[in-house]
Amino acid sequence: MRFAVLVFPGSNCDIDCFKAVEAISQPVEYVWHETNDLRKFDAILIPGGFSYGDYLRSGAIARFAPVMHAVREAAEAGKYVLGICNGFQILLEAGLLPGAMLRNKTLKFRCHQTILRVHNNATPFTRDYAPGELIRVPIAHGEGNYYCDDKTLAVLQAQNRIVFRYTGENPNGSVDDIAGICNEKGNVVGMMPHPERAVSPILGSEDGKRMFTSVLRTWREQHGTAVVG
Repeated sequence: MRFAVLVFPGSNCDIDCFKAVEAISQPVEYVWHETNDLRKFDAILIPGGFSYGDYLRSGAIARFAPVMHAVREAAEAGKYVLGICNGFQILLEAGLLPGAMLRNKTLKFRCHQTILRVHNNATPFTRDYAPGELIRVPIAHGEGNYYCDDKTLAVLQAQNRIVFRYTGENPNGSVDDIAGICNEKGNVVGMMPHPERAVSPILGSEDGKRMFTSVLRTWREQHGTAVVG
């Protein structure tokens, strides 16, 4: 399985994503934002950071990068797309996921561990979790207050597209305690917490690693590839 880690000017979690894929022993490449062809990849990771300095607002410029046309084509082809933090913001700006992102309700940058509840373990990225399982994954953002209108929220709830919710404290004030959502097909997931920073006990948690093992298992089953390790 071949992973791409997109890199925009201002990305700062691309190396973390790269190493998270290495932790599951799969091929991975950095892909510059000017690329317009992602056909050789099976999964696309859009990392956190401050793409183009997040001028205007988070992700608002990145959505126009040439590589985002290729991301849209990949998503429509059923390939796996995971947007983390700024990557989630970019997916919202690009219209690949519904809703928008606001400043944290406290207007403060928050960087610490959070407890998430897995609400949808049927996506390609969450199959290795149990439904309702509590996991520890860190956040690091100042603009992670996910918002959508009541109609959109009702659709997300009815279609089981809320993947993660914060449990205990909601660190940013997001609607319905949402920490991550997916598209209707489930192959595009966006989340504010950073699973790539939770892939080893030395990082304080390895609960995020199953995001990557899940999608690998899904891909192997779809391609009839033997599972090893």
